[in-house]
Amino acid sequence: MRHRNLWLFLLLAAVWGSAFVAIKAGLAYFPPVLFAALRYDVAGIVMLAYAVYAADRWRPETAGEWRLVAIGGLFLIAGYHAFLFVGQQYTTSAVAAVIVALNPVLTTGFARGLLPGERLAPAGLFGLALGLAGVVVLARPDAATLFGGGMTGELLVLAAVTTFALGSVLTRRDGASLPVETMQSWSMLVGAVAMHAASPLVGESLASVRWTPGALASLGYLALAASALGFLIYFDLLERLGPVEINLVSYVVPLWAALVGWLLLAEVVTAATVAGFVLILFGFGLIKREELAGEVERMRRARAG
Repeated sequence: MRHRNLWLFLLLAAVWGSAFVAIKAGLAYFPPVLFAALRYDVAGIVMLAYAVYAADRWRPETAGEWRLVAIGGLFLIAGYHAFLFVGQQYTTSAVAAVIVALNPVLTTGFARGLLPGERLAPAGLFGLALGLAGVVVLARPDAATLFGGGMTGELLVLAAVTTFALGSVLTRRDGASLPVETMQSWSMLVGAVAMHAASPLVGESLASVRWTPGALASLGYLALAASALGFLIYFDLLERLGPVEINLVSYVVPLWAALVGWLLLAEVVTAATVAGFVLILFGFGLIKREELAGEVERMRRARAG
């Protein structure tokens, strides 16, 4: 069972890490917001079919459940992916993946501020600061980049992960409950509709898409592998491993993104990318130090027993 979980964990990291490269490659054929919308048209339909098969309830029924889906669709799907896809036009796959690895840090920060009874200790605040410092190291701001638009990609990806982290906390704060397959599928569809509505407002049109084999490969990989298969693996591991261990996938994803970006797109991994990743990793460790210590103790007892 441990080997199965390990292989699934590595597969999830590979699938999600490669997604950053697929986005970068697909942007040569699609305008960014429309690209994200088409991805979740396909992924939402596939996930909805799975929800009909696997979930106790395949659609929301109450106003609270629809509100939960709306939060998920607008924040976790539409806001996150619109910012991410636009931002990846201006930065590398590895840098984008490292900034997205800030998600557990930002999620914890928002949770401490918005969920009753949760506060960051001084060490946790320092961890949050380390994570943010990691993004600054990645962006390397100076007067020229700050006022000349040189940080556009990094700032857009940071906006994406901030939107996702806030949405994650708002869904927890809302209090409504849905089967995860139902929540995910309807959020994908709501997010896709929102992005289709936003796409023409930013000057995009379906006529500008170049339908080539490369375009179809990028879209198919993102919709079927990174979204549908990726989330099914994620939910399976979440149930088996718990939120602390599965959160660590955020710190393996950038390694895959950097490797695949280097192999397929000739993207260079800089020292700043590595330094930013290390700062974010240490920040996460400080914020989650108690949970990580408890998880290590649990695994030690399981091996001893």
